[in-house]
Amino acid sequence: METVEAFKDRKQINAIKKYLKQHSERDFLLFVFGINTGQKISDILNVRVGDVIEKDGAVKDFCRIASTGREVYLNAKVKKAILHYVQLHQLCREDYLFQSSKSKKPITRQQAYRIIQQCARAVGVEGKIGTNSLRKTFGFHAYKRGVAISLLQKHFNHSTPSETLRFLGISKDEKIRTEIDVDL
Repeated sequence: METVEAFKDRKQINAIKKYLKQHSERDFLLFVFGINTGQKISDILNVRVGDVIEKDGAVKDFCRIASTGREVYLNAKVKKAILHYVQLHQLCREDYLFQSSKSKKPITRQQAYRIIQQCARAVGVEGKIGTNSLRKTFGFHAYKRGVAISLLQKHFNHSTPSETLRFLGISKDEKIRTEIDVDL
């Protein structure tokens, strides 16, 4: 398997979000969900509407990932994108969140890869990009904002902190300007 890179530049992330918003609400949600939760693409694609939406129509604070049983926090940006998408397409609780346009099944990992590749190229992102770029983007920006590497190690189920740093594309010599902002 080829190693891919994180989207480290916020301008690139915003350009991709803008591009996807104009082209596909589902693909926009896929990108936003991926970069804000750091989950594996296979787990993301298996999320159903009922996993993220309460019976009263409110978006849940946490989404249980079926394959691991772990609960993943859904931040305000993810919640907004989910609510907009579900209401726009009038999805039922049993529907997959990232449903194929051809069937009731979720899109494939290969289709998700093509979506991420295509939007990255469309906005001029170069380098090795794939679905794992979403996961790495989450980790890179969390680390940059002051999240301890030990927490990210646990989140990614890695054995060592050095494995997590390597996964995120951060060398031990690289200086990352940490942005610890308690926003009181």
